[in-house]
Amino acid sequence: MQIIADTHTHTVASTHAYSTVLEMAQYAEKAGLAALAITDHTPGSTDGPHVWHFHNLHKALPRELFGVKLIFGAESSIIDYEGTIDFPQEECASLDWIIASIHRNLLAKASPEKITELYLGVAENPYVDVIGHCATVGYEFDYEKCLKKFKECGKLVEINESSIIWKKTSDNYRKVIRICKKYEVPVVVNSDAHFCTLVGKFDNALALLAEQDFPERLIVNADRDRLYSFISSKRGNIFG
Repeated sequence: MQIIADTHTHTVASTHAYSTVLEMAQYAEKAGLAALAITDHTPGSTDGPHVWHFHNLHKALPRELFGVKLIFGAESSIIDYEGTIDFPQEECASLDWIIASIHRNLLAKASPEKITELYLGVAENPYVDVIGHCATVGYEFDYEKCLKKFKECGKLVEINESSIIWKKTSDNYRKVIRICKKYEVPVVVNSDAHFCTLVGKFDNALALLAEQDFPERLIVNADRDRLYSFISSKRGNIFG
């Protein structure tokens, strides 16, 4: 299976990442990707850039580098158990792609009941496109209830390569993938790359999907038309 776009990556604008936009795009081209989303952390995160970084994406960056289409986005942080994210709606509306994720330094572990309410709240945010790395250990929730809600609200569930490698989330992801398959919840497969050589690397995520014979048609970024249609349905034709 080929993934045609990496829709969760970080540049030096997120201070714990190490590559420029140019370097990320170069490696996206080497990986054979058609598109690359730049999704640095939002200002409420401890390492997020100033809001002007996001204002300037459309002005400073081209829509294509090295034959790779650029998707201008952000990874927002979920900051309370009601599912509030740290990026105002008007800022989300100006971008192409919004990921909402729990980050341990901003939100303490809580009971599965509280995390369930959190994700049900996030699902209601019309500007969120992707639920980021939701298999984090210590933040388990009612997977069936929330994943069904994500589908109902048009959210994509992320299968995050870096989370599998560094945070040992494989067992939780097996549950997530099994339920997504059962209810036909669409997913995206992403690297969450913080260095350019990791762009387009999804081996562990794809292995977990293959293990459960997950249907390719439910992987939104495994097909160019499928991904672009998802974006255009919410943002219009961003590539002109």
